[in-house]
Amino acid sequence: MEPPSTGGPLQVTIADPAWRRLIRRPDAVAARALAGTGVPAQIRLTSDREVKQLNARHRARNKPTNVLTFDPPAAGLPGDIVLALGTVAREARAAGRRPAHHLAHLVVHGALHLRGHDHHGAGEARRMEMAESRILARLGWPNPWRRA
Repeated sequence: MEPPSTGGPLQVTIADPAWRRLIRRPDAVAARALAGTGVPAQIRLTSDREVKQLNARHRARNKPTNVLTFDPPAAGLPGDIVLALGTVAREARAAGRRPAHHLAHLVVHGALHLRGHDHHGAGEARRMEMAESRILARLGWPNPWRRA
């Protein structure tokens, strides 16, 4: 399995139809969150299984994760943001958040990774959290770093 293909028009692909049972119009939620970042990307809403395969092949981690990002293959092309349904649903439930809010947060998180942000160090993590909070607030969504 290769990372999602880049190029062409920006789009949200719902590869796992169960996203529609978890969130009403997940493609619209993801597109709105991405638009708030100004980062060109394509989004794939898929299963834990597919994300696990991508994570194993491209990150050497044989487990699903909530979001994976893939840098653009060339300047001027969009990157890719891939989200795992089961992981996103479990995390939202555990945090007492609406799945749509968690999806929006993770799209913003992925877009910031594509913009070059990271969270390996405490300072980097704090800056990334603050950027996520600002973007989500502008869109009218709750701060993911505050208790629900």
